Amino acid sequence: MKRRASKMGAAELREHLGHPVIDADGHLIETAPVFGQYLHDYVRDIGGSDLANRIGEVLDFDETVLRPWSRMTDEEQRAAWTTRPPWWSHPAAASLDRATGHLPRLMYERLDDLGIDFAVLYPSRTLTTTAIREDELRQVACRALNAFNAEVYAEFQDRMTVVAHIPTHTPEEAIAALDHAVLDLGFKAIMFNGLVHRPIGDPNRENQGRFHWGSGSGDRLDTLGLDSEYDYDPFWARCVELKVAAATHTPGQGWGSRRSISSYMYNHIGSFAASMEAICKSLFMGGVTRRFPELSFGLLEGGVGWACTLYADIVGHWKKRNRDTIGDLDPAKLDTELVMQLFEKYGGDRFNADPDAIRTFFSKLEPEPPTLDEWSACEIDRLEDIRDLFVPSFYFGCEADDPSVAWAFNERTNPAGAKLRAMFSSDMSHWDVTNMEGILGDAYELVEEELVDDKDFYNFVFGNPARFYTSGNPSFFEGTRCQDQVESFLAETRQSTPPPAPGEPHEAA
Repeated sequence: MKRRASKMGAAELREHLGHPVIDADGHLIETAPVFGQYLHDYVRDIGGSDLANRIGEVLDFDETVLRPWSRMTDEEQRAAWTTRPPWWSHPAAASLDRATGHLPRLMYERLDDLGIDFAVLYPSRTLTTTAIREDELRQVACRALNAFNAEVYAEFQDRMTVVAHIPTHTPEEAIAALDHAVLDLGFKAIMFNGLVHRPIGDPNRENQGRFHWGSGSGDRLDTLGLDSEYDYDPFWARCVELKVAAATHTPGQGWGSRRSISSYMYNHIGSFAASMEAICKSLFMGGVTRRFPELSFGLLEGGVGWACTLYADIVGHWKKRNRDTIGDLDPAKLDTELVMQLFEKYGGDRFNADPDAIRTFFSKLEPEPPTLDEWSACEIDRLEDIRDLFVPSFYFGCEADDPSVAWAFNERTNPAGAKLRAMFSSDMSHWDVTNMEGILGDAYELVEEELVDDKDFYNFVFGNPARFYTSGNPSFFEGTRCQDQVESFLAETRQSTPPPAPGEPHEAA
């Protein structure tokens, strides 16, 4: 029997593929004693010992946000309804994999064994640093993280790069962090906070917690697009100017239905899909992809099944409630006399006990809303406009064993023949990756089980990650191992898809 390619070693499978593999979302693991000392010294030098001690208390990432929960009794947890945070979130039995997440040089040396040509690395324990409530602590902590990672990973840029933390509580804050990361530290990939939890009512009320997530039912989500507290267009414009693709990896635990006090699994399942869906829908309906067609957004670790549903839902809702069809729902069009006749004929005694009340009920018109076109920011004239505003602008991080990747590439089921841009995202260094050398093989099972073809798999592990990271910066992979292949791919893409005119959306590929 012929050996399945997915059962090859990762290096052998990579050779079998014959094209590069780009990991759009790998993970590093912060080493607390090393980074903790750097953080303290960095903050002390720019803000004094008091600030350094305060930031150390907030970023107690030996246990991340577990410590407050673990110190509470069952009764206290239930009284405050304190969300059960993550636990045992990194490899243990796979000791080599665990060390790989901590040590940049070891990861660099193992990439060939993992079948990966280039990896973009995201944080683990410091993922929520951009959500620290106190402005000064949040901004300084993000700068310290960026400075540390820029220094530690500088010598490995030909095979991997780490993203910069960009807090977004205000556009001004975001732009300042972006400028520092790109212009001063040399970052070419960023991770922005896509959900800002803003308190409803008194912003100084007690029991808000240290982070702007999972802090209580009195918060509202600001998703930086629709109904935002601020106009974030200056930030998006700055991303375009500095040639960075904007990725978000904001957790979805601790709000909505994911607030179990006892089960991390209950809180984790679907959490990134929920947060990514909120961000994506806000950016689309807020018209951001219309105003910034040249800007791409990476929505990570939530898979792509939710995006297929969202895309289809947007199409379905627009068809029935666009500026032309919404008039069919105008209460003034109801034929009250016909309704009364039908009540008289079919209602019987119960429904005809008070005809005057029934007539008043149906004659009372619902007030007309301030706007009849809730899609106005998108400027949608036809169904294909939705495809062209959605598909080229959003990229979706999918782990190797995610079967929803097949749905993303199924142009027969996605409206207007769309193929959503799913990206291979290993999530290596986290608990769900039990063997780093098995990641690529797990992904290739999509081909062997005939869920996707070779071309779609090529786009999944190479084409779409290359598109995303070069969408703002065509030189993103310059000096890397896969530079030549990326340049060839982009040249072929340009030949098959002409560039959009200024101010016009991309044509979906």
